[in-house]
Amino acid sequence: MEEIRKPPKLKRRVSLFALTVYGVGNVLGAGIYALIGEVVGITGNISWLAFVLASITGALTGLSYAELSAMFPKSAAEFVYTEEAFKKRILSFILGWIIIFSGILSAATVALAFGGYLADLLNISSIFIIIVYAVLLVIALSVINSIGIKTSTRTNIIFTLIEASGLIIIIILGFFGKREPNYFVLPSGASFAAIFSAVALIFFAYIGFEDIANIAEEVKNPQRNIPRAIIYSIIITTILYCLTAISVVSILSYNNLADSDAPLNDVATEVLGSGGGIVMSFIGLFATANTVLIMLIVTSRMMYGMARDKALPEKLGKISPEFRTPTTSVLLTMCFTIIPIFFGDISMVAHATVFGVLINFFLVNISLIALRKKQPDLERSFELKPSYKGIPIIALLGSVISISLLFTFDWLIIVIQVIIILCGIGVFYAMKSKIETKTLGKNK
Repeated sequence: MEEIRKPPKLKRRVSLFALTVYGVGNVLGAGIYALIGEVVGITGNISWLAFVLASITGALTGLSYAELSAMFPKSAAEFVYTEEAFKKRILSFILGWIIIFSGILSAATVALAFGGYLADLLNISSIFIIIVYAVLLVIALSVINSIGIKTSTRTNIIFTLIEASGLIIIIILGFFGKREPNYFVLPSGASFAAIFSAVALIFFAYIGFEDIANIAEEVKNPQRNIPRAIIYSIIITTILYCLTAISVVSILSYNNLADSDAPLNDVATEVLGSGGGIVMSFIGLFATANTVLIMLIVTSRMMYGMARDKALPEKLGKISPEFRTPTTSVLLTMCFTIIPIFFGDISMVAHATVFGVLINFFLVNISLIALRKKQPDLERSFELKPSYKGIPIIALLGSVISISLLFTFDWLIIVIQVIIILCGIGVFYAMKSKIETKTLGKNK
């Protein structure tokens, strides 16, 4: 009798350490290198407190991810959570669509930032060259993504250590700052409410921990390691952010930092001279490259997970027997990421994807609440407490904050996101013959 070969599965190769570094690398991203100036401009010397409050805000949803990821350690995590909670394929598909779209546009935007950093270091001002560098980066990182998760996480560890070293350098330089500011002082004329207005801005610096859940099928002992990695990554990045916020105002005044396009470069230049700025620009290359790598990994795993559950064409769920990676999804992610790079400036559309992330966070929190009600006896190796009448208080707060932050966006951003969602609905019904439009039942 001919032996029936089982299709290959993703290989569990990611340790707790590698997973935590993966999370830290994604949370840090490249945003903090530009964001810190705007934050300090709003909150002055007390900006460190705004980072603490923003981390608490992010942790509310992070803890919901921790419980859900321990219950359902699957790729396409958010898709799986909403599928399990609501049994509405159109809802879970749209959420997956938003995350895929966000990943592609975010990767393209940050790849262009990488091209800009490299062109600046080489003293080249051509937009064509910047686009070429961005495309080459996406291709190179897609090759790493296709070779295997072990190679990808090793690359991520190296990039994250270099990326974090930039903040550590700034923290160390803070000890040599000539200024001795009062770290509890707001800018002149500002009220304590300025801290809360900055929290919405800083909150986006913490986005990234959720992507840990999307490589669950490649993690060793996921029920134990995923919740821990989410919590550890939030704690580590909060410490780095707060110390960085304290250090920068010890070197430059908050007015100078607020007016700077590259605040950390200016801080390093103030203490180390022009060489300090060059070092920070070099580190910026790794920060942007690391963000692109993680976005490519997450997006390809979302495609794979949705295809495995027949919400996308089956071909996207194929795994390479040699590399144990979803090579078709990796290739498609690469192609879709390269396309918007040629538009040069897609920052407005990319910012709209952050609006989509908040929709994602809201649905994840609501999914946890629904599952507590619908499946109270389901095994939970990590469970949020306290609860009131079966409703986890932390998830409820996380959902309220996510909805509240949606109202901080400009109307144009909201319109762009609505268009993205409507396109997703159109794609869903256009693919009716190639996908399963009804929930298949419980994911195992």
